[in-house]
Amino acid sequence: MKFNKMDFFMGPCVLESETLAMDIAGKLVEDLAEFEDKILFHFKGSFDKANRSSIDSYRGPGIEKGLKILEKVSKAYGITTITDFHSPAQADEVASVVHTLQVPAFLCRQTDMILAGAEACKKYGGQLKVKKGQFLSPEETKNIVDKAVNFLPKEKILLTERGTSFGYNNLVVDMASFEIMKSFGVRAIHDATHCVQKPGGNGTFTGGKREQILTLAKAAVAAGADGIFMECHPDPTNALSDSATCLDIKRVKSIVKQLITIKEVCRES
Repeated sequence: MKFNKMDFFMGPCVLESETLAMDIAGKLVEDLAEFEDKILFHFKGSFDKANRSSIDSYRGPGIEKGLKILEKVSKAYGITTITDFHSPAQADEVASVVHTLQVPAFLCRQTDMILAGAEACKKYGGQLKVKKGQFLSPEETKNIVDKAVNFLPKEKILLTERGTSFGYNNLVVDMASFEIMKSFGVRAIHDATHCVQKPGGNGTFTGGKREQILTLAKAAVAAGADGIFMECHPDPTNALSDSATCLDIKRVKSIVKQLITIKEVCRES
């Protein structure tokens, strides 16, 4: 199955405020305008980060306020949005506002999550994006697809590579996973910022290797990734979530341009 445009899911890790979300969305829309014939941009922001290392960490504004922010961003800039949901009961409410529902990596084997998400996406015309768990092989993601197709066609299902646990506090990306997951007839997305995490590496918060984001993203596109998930922030070191891996928003345009170039070269080969 072929998809002509690359998907780019970008925005802050967590919705810190309505003002910041609008500012980030506006900056991304402006910077990516010249690529509109080559990419599909979806604004990303989580209303709740339910898997923070510390109980004291900021989790987000909650589902009610978070969805209002995402709805405002979508209407203001005419763009689609993506966010995580964390229980089957949330799926319908989230899908009524957000175009792409995302199943977090640690929940990717929960059948009720997959079915509820897929059913809600069918109801509202959205799509389901599932992150491959750090504990899962790419071959096993066929089971995810087999669950989701009970409600959705394969073109509405996306699988995401976000790294595999390699010992403690470290992740590696198997570049073969993109072609394996695509063999199931769905799009395969590379999570460019979560894959460079060092989970729990700083004790009460996650560490990371921000300097490796571009290298791995380029390799992933060359390996067949259909799109990129990439969290960005105007002040990454002070972001309220994933500060070690959020990309400086000023770098996004240059990186997107490089990745498009690689995708086009690979299509010609």
